[in-house]
Amino acid sequence: MATFDAQKFVGKWQLSESENFDAYLKAANVGFLARTAAKTIKSSLEFIVDGNHWKMISTSTFKTTTLEFDIGQEFEHETIDGRKMKSTFSIDNNKLVQLEKHTKSDDKDSRLERYVDDDKLIIDLECDGIKAKRVYTRA
Repeated sequence: MATFDAQKFVGKWQLSESENFDAYLKAANVGFLARTAAKTIKSSLEFIVDGNHWKMISTSTFKTTTLEFDIGQEFEHETIDGRKMKSTFSIDNNKLVQLEKHTKSDDKDSRLERYVDDDKLIIDLECDGIKAKRVYTRA
């Protein structure tokens, strides 16, 4: 098995395709207006890695959000649509895995797996048994 190479993530990525994203957002209890906006927005991601410390910047015409985290340490954050969550990132089988835990009873937990395959960044998302996929290409 190859060792995890965080540097593969570094740089800017542009959303190129999305599968079942609306159903995933609905399962995560994201409101109708935010889901509608999310379907039409072409977002970009940028990763900056310094040792164990990561910065992930998500940019769209709607909003820019930055997640800063250390692998293995839980932290609180707000999702693009305003839900308050707790996340922990880990490395598993060459994937950057994010376990997102709800802080309010009407929100839901999610699992996001990010990995680089050739020149694509792939994000597999799952909430309440509903799976989605987002594919980004290098910008």
